Amino acid sequence: MVGATLFHRRKHSWPAEEFISRNTLQLLDFDSAAPPPHAWRRRLNCHANILKEFTITFREAIKMVRLGIRLWSYVREEASHGRKAPIDPFTKENCKPSASQGVPLGGMGSGSISRGFRGEFKQWQITPGTCDPSPMMSNQFSIFISRDGGHKKYASVLAPGQHGSLGKSRDKGISSWGWNLNGQHSTYHALFPRAWTIYDGEPDPELKISCRQISPFIPNNYRDSSLPASVFVYTLVNTGKERAKVSLLFTWANSIGGTSHMSGGHVNEPFIGEDGVSGVLLHHKTGKGNPPVTFAISACETQNVNVTVLPCFGLSEDSSMTAKDMWDMMEKDGKFDQANFNSGPSMPSSAGDTICAAVSASAWVEAHGRCTVSFALSWSSPKVKFSKGSTYDRRYTKYYGTSPRAALDLVHDALTHYKRWEGDIEAWQNPILGDDRLPEWYKFTLFNELYFLVAGGTVWIDSASLHANGDSQLQQSNSRNPDGKASGVDSKDQQNNLNDCDSNGIKSNGEASVIHQKNGLFVDTRHVDDDDDVGRFLYLEGVEYVMWNTYDVHFYASYALLMLFPKIELNIQRDFAKAVLSEDGRKVKFLAEGNWGIRKVRGAVPHDLGMHDPWNEMNAYNIHDTSKWKDLNPKFVLQVYRDFAATGDYQFGIDVWPAVRAAMEYMEQFDRDNDDLIENDGFPDQTYDTWTVHGVSAYCGCLWLAALQAAAAMALQIGDKFFAELCKNKFLNAKAALETKLWNGSYLNYDSGASSNSKSIQTDQLAGQWYTASSGLPPIFEESKIRSSLQKIFDFNVMKTKGGRMGAVNGMHPDGKVDETCMQSREIWTGVTYAAAATMILSGMEEQGFTTAEGIFTAGWSEEGFGYWFQTPEGWTMDGHYRSLIYMRPLAIWGMQWALSLPKAILDAPKINMMDRVHMSPRSRRFSHNVKVVKHKAKCFGNSKLNCTC
Repeated sequence: MVGATLFHRRKHSWPAEEFISRNTLQLLDFDSAAPPPHAWRRRLNCHANILKEFTITFREAIKMVRLGIRLWSYVREEASHGRKAPIDPFTKENCKPSASQGVPLGGMGSGSISRGFRGEFKQWQITPGTCDPSPMMSNQFSIFISRDGGHKKYASVLAPGQHGSLGKSRDKGISSWGWNLNGQHSTYHALFPRAWTIYDGEPDPELKISCRQISPFIPNNYRDSSLPASVFVYTLVNTGKERAKVSLLFTWANSIGGTSHMSGGHVNEPFIGEDGVSGVLLHHKTGKGNPPVTFAISACETQNVNVTVLPCFGLSEDSSMTAKDMWDMMEKDGKFDQANFNSGPSMPSSAGDTICAAVSASAWVEAHGRCTVSFALSWSSPKVKFSKGSTYDRRYTKYYGTSPRAALDLVHDALTHYKRWEGDIEAWQNPILGDDRLPEWYKFTLFNELYFLVAGGTVWIDSASLHANGDSQLQQSNSRNPDGKASGVDSKDQQNNLNDCDSNGIKSNGEASVIHQKNGLFVDTRHVDDDDDVGRFLYLEGVEYVMWNTYDVHFYASYALLMLFPKIELNIQRDFAKAVLSEDGRKVKFLAEGNWGIRKVRGAVPHDLGMHDPWNEMNAYNIHDTSKWKDLNPKFVLQVYRDFAATGDYQFGIDVWPAVRAAMEYMEQFDRDNDDLIENDGFPDQTYDTWTVHGVSAYCGCLWLAALQAAAAMALQIGDKFFAELCKNKFLNAKAALETKLWNGSYLNYDSGASSNSKSIQTDQLAGQWYTASSGLPPIFEESKIRSSLQKIFDFNVMKTKGGRMGAVNGMHPDGKVDETCMQSREIWTGVTYAAAATMILSGMEEQGFTTAEGIFTAGWSEEGFGYWFQTPEGWTMDGHYRSLIYMRPLAIWGMQWALSLPKAILDAPKINMMDRVHMSPRSRRFSHNVKVVKHKAKCFGNSKLNCTC
């Protein structure tokens, strides 16, 4: 735990007073208009540099040339079917990534839109698995100010920068607007899920403006956190001597990113709703058979605020109402014609034309007075359609229905409920923000890394739609194996499956007593009531690695979900538990070696839940055969036990126990020498999928030791005492073998092979110990060995990497040189660095832990860094070049928070004595020779309430 004064001498601070005048802060100090004391901050005129992507070395290219050829062929094949490949390093976006990201909009799982810190709406992810980074420059907030009888006027888009064709005298598009904001006196303050933009005398020196962006990301609120809506609250403070007429303008294109606005068939429609909420609906006709989307932009009319709309204007000079006409109207009148509300739906747009809508909110602000104006944005895309045909309802439709017009109700509720949202957000965040023991950078980075749960391609579906799909697709996909037998027939071995199954073959094992399959989905409704039914949740490994719920990476990221949305976390584990017991015999070509295998082997934890048809077609990853990976099964057992211990959900333990046993039994085949320790097979058979491992490895070996402990502890609590004894015996034998083969006196060697990097210091060598300590289990080694290894990692991988200012490099030779065996050994992985920091904290090395993690902040989030805020990549090289932006693993920073505030359920968990064992012969120690059926009765286990928020 953190000591009371540990960080006082090294605490860094970024006070708001360094960015905003103290007088302005005092003027805005009401109704949450002022930015918080702890936030990530930038000036709007800050340069957004173009980010630099990693490149492989010539030696690495030679090693991977065959893989590259096969991958290129696979990408082209998928494209011929109208599909994206999950990994495509060959196709580059036209819009180069830059250091311009900010807090994304909306809740989780309903599509997302990001907003850069300078105000641009970008990073469109409305359609599952697709991401268009390009900003829609017509989507803006603008302001029009008139003073002194109209003799003093200001008009500007509230975003800095120059539009590409600005200055063309005859242009009638958005370059004709007033792009007059310099940004020198305007600042951005981010504390996810909120952000503040403060205009300190821009464009009017006598008007202070605060724009507060609010989205409904609220821990343990499984309703509002699914809503695709955001609110923008403008607070206006007039410091002048005369009153000012202020009109705020919100413009929006009928588009879901890219060139979708030019496809034609789009319709805009004004509306007047309840409680003063009015605006425009933008009905978007999507292409490629994707479900339609409806946007709503709106403002709230009050006694002092008048709302008017312009339902339709165009961006070309041929439009009947051009962007220039719209701007001129606002400059002249500060509002639109009230009769526009009666205009009805517009004519569908023509192909090649872009139609936009505008909402204006006007108010008088008295001299030395204040005024609040609220806008809202929502997008209703009720159906989720994956590229191979499966369609489901999004989570929010449980409360708003499946009509696209739900967008109107969403903006209404957003504008009437946002203060409650803010109260809940502050109640969650304030205890951490107010903890003076914690470094300043850590407080806001902890919350800001959660951006990924919105912008990481999340999909959250309603359970009812799983049943509504009916049995027809189930029959089509799972009714028969290729050999004509029923799908419940067991396979004898993997080779028989390969021989028996053609390209459409699917096998499903009949042992799954806890499985109810519907449309190929793993749905268990026996113990679920309405309050516990939180639907099914998917999130991408990254926007460049398009695979749902990638499990080896979820191992690091899952702490965030467990602490904030534990019911979602348990459902993800249930999905994987039932996947362990299933089999899919369809043939797959693995690209690294060019060999063939089957898609999913029974007993193996899948790498991911799929891409084009998640749940029904798992393992989209096809570089290696992950049924031979050594980390996935132990990671499953470790996550399940941690979640079981943390939530005290005994029924969850019963449901997943058959899969835990199956996962452990499956791993026994990798113990080649009967010492109860698994060995790696001379290829990159774990999450480091370019980093070859020979023999026993520190990473997989420690995961295996930890999994044996976790399985033993869980078996005792479930009532399977004999299996617990098996695991305890295996643990003691495996521990002795691993220490003999890898412990060198100060740390664990990378592996037991004879390669040039076998003695490398791996940052992630104690990943298994991280989980045992996080789960209340005994340490897998003596404390002195754990601390010695962590100190070695800190001294070498951290401090010899640019003085600790970049994070921990994955591999370091004992002579202090970076391990350049492969691309991944020389990279700094953000999530792994956070995980190592968490392990240090759990081992009483708090100062080293925070210094380690601070390197990620310095390199990725600070103003002197590389510009990776709100797009934290998988990793970067020593020169700061990134690989895979917007990546899942950095959520591991919540593993640090878990370490700092272990739940009472973990601290009070039953303790297991791994040294107390029953002697067993080598044969009787085999899982496969000791099959025992355990009958369970549901009972209360500890604290059964799922409320793990810390």
